Amino acid sequence: MVENGPHRDVIRAFIGVTIDPSVAGKISETQAKIERKLSGIRWVGQDKLHFTLKFLGPIAEAKGEPITEALEEALTPFSRFFILARGMGVFPDIRKPRVLWVGLEGHKLKSLAMEIEAALAAIGFSREKREFRPHLTIGRWKSFGSRPEPLRNELESWKDYEFGKSWVEEVVFFQSILKPEGAIYRPLSVIRLRSEC
Repeated sequence: MVENGPHRDVIRAFIGVTIDPSVAGKISETQAKIERKLSGIRWVGQDKLHFTLKFLGPIAEAKGEPITEALEEALTPFSRFFILARGMGVFPDIRKPRVLWVGLEGHKLKSLAMEIEAALAAIGFSREKREFRPHLTIGRWKSFGSRPEPLRNELESWKDYEFGKSWVEEVVFFQSILKPEGAIYRPLSVIRLRSEC
């Protein structure tokens, strides 16, 4: 039984990658430091930090198998690679921030996302219209009532900070189950990338 909606055959899903525990740990330490200076942020837990390659939203459970097959075919050429977590920023802007993020850098990230977009477009999913901005969401504002200067200063102090590298060794098709205490991410399928670099 699906736990996050009235329709038992509908699930909320996305395609993503997990982050190395050492990187997640550094981000968690940083969250604790920022929390003492900025208010109103709901933080993403260390065990839930991930990079979303493609958000699917509510989908029919029956789509699971075609999605997995499309991903397996699209990702066959890809070998594992490093990504670097560096710097910090906000969406949409400093005056009305909603999302606090850590930036991600990796020479294969964009091509990986484009292959996934193309593969899923072929089975009926709309392409993402927004610019590709690889990032980890580390916090969301419930409300932002303060002046932007403290936030601007804080972002400036972290803009070049390196949180560390992670291997991207697999791509995961996740179900997101919404709970009052926050989302739970359940892997539906895992596609391993080739081990040679």
